[in-house]
Amino acid sequence: MIAKLKPTPRQLEYQDWEFGLFVHFGIRTFYEGHRDWDGKEMDAAAFNPTQLDCEQWISTAKEAGMKYAVLVAKHHDGFANWPSKYTDFSVAASPWKEGKGDVVREFVDACRKYDMKVGLYYSPADASTNKIKRTDKEYDDYFISQISELLTGYGEIDILWFDGCGSENHQYDWKRIIGEIRRMQPNILIFNMGDPDFRWVGNEAGIAPYPCWNVVDSVPFSIQTDRLDRFDDRGYMWLPAECDCMMREHNWFYSDSDEQDVKSLDRLMGMYYYSVGRGANLLLNIGPDRRGLLPDKDRQRLIEFGNEIRRRFSNPLASTSDFAKDGLKWSYNCTKPVLFDHMVIKEDLREGENVRRFRIVVVPYPYGQEITIYEGMNIGHKAICSFPPIKAGKVMLEITEADEEPTISSIELYYAGGKC
Repeated sequence: MIAKLKPTPRQLEYQDWEFGLFVHFGIRTFYEGHRDWDGKEMDAAAFNPTQLDCEQWISTAKEAGMKYAVLVAKHHDGFANWPSKYTDFSVAASPWKEGKGDVVREFVDACRKYDMKVGLYYSPADASTNKIKRTDKEYDDYFISQISELLTGYGEIDILWFDGCGSENHQYDWKRIIGEIRRMQPNILIFNMGDPDFRWVGNEAGIAPYPCWNVVDSVPFSIQTDRLDRFDDRGYMWLPAECDCMMREHNWFYSDSDEQDVKSLDRLMGMYYYSVGRGANLLLNIGPDRRGLLPDKDRQRLIEFGNEIRRRFSNPLASTSDFAKDGLKWSYNCTKPVLFDHMVIKEDLREGENVRRFRIVVVPYPYGQEITIYEGMNIGHKAICSFPPIKAGKVMLEITEADEEPTISSIELYYAGGKC
């Protein structure tokens, strides 16, 4: 049995955010067809988003029900979306706002205006420095210097999102780097590397495995390797999973060539069930276009997505107070027969994750014996249990296996009209 571990209050906050916007925007936006590590030269002079409007990005995310946003401050190409003193490859070398612009500043300000949690992505690996001969310590100095600009110049940052891609063969002095990060931003949440607070799910498809436990002994490193980083000094850690994925099929950054690949509403809802519905967070990427705006089709689809989530899950037919608890069974004796196709369950995780198996049982209407309609494993932060519509006179949730007696914080029934 995994030793009992508990989340920090900050990790619980993160899990409550559930749904966020990923924003890939930078020099690559202005170079059609370029790919990670392709070696092609890019000139900062090409960066010129004449209609940049971070408020359009964030207000759209807010309308869709998102609670946090993560901006690519620096991708693998090394281009800094802020006027970094430690590179010549930044917005300061571009014609945009005569070299006086700062995408990070405008993004952070927009997040604060719309009460959105602020995340910044930073690629430790940097192709723009490949021609510079540095020792490992000198590279770590560069790394810390740039991170320091981001963590001391923009107020409180909620998430620092590290991408391992390109770092497979590099050794960082994580003890030093993380020490500096937590000194500057004690409440920050770090993604997947160094001393993580939450982890990458291991794919870019928006899908969590099942079961998706919060306690793990390793994290996947990057999309380019099957390597797992194990916590040899700790054994296991509480690390909630995040599922990152693209609104379009293949490109994180904007492309002229793939508007037809904007995912359908059904596809997005499927990813929502496979991520948030399995207790993970969903981070959905849209690449702003060369105007500096979310593309029209992507933006409209995101709003439709948010509306559909609300349609399905805003008006419960029954909720926690309708269920009577008896040991490890919660029962709802319907005042009138209820037609439903979802049960959404939350476990109170403050004392750790206890549920190992559960089932949903009904007494069918108009009569009959108890019938199990769903069996599951972990509940975690949230389990969205969907099944063909059924009309019942009584609905029960029963925990059939648990480490310790669990606390169920929420049970809700919904009818989505057969769309599961």
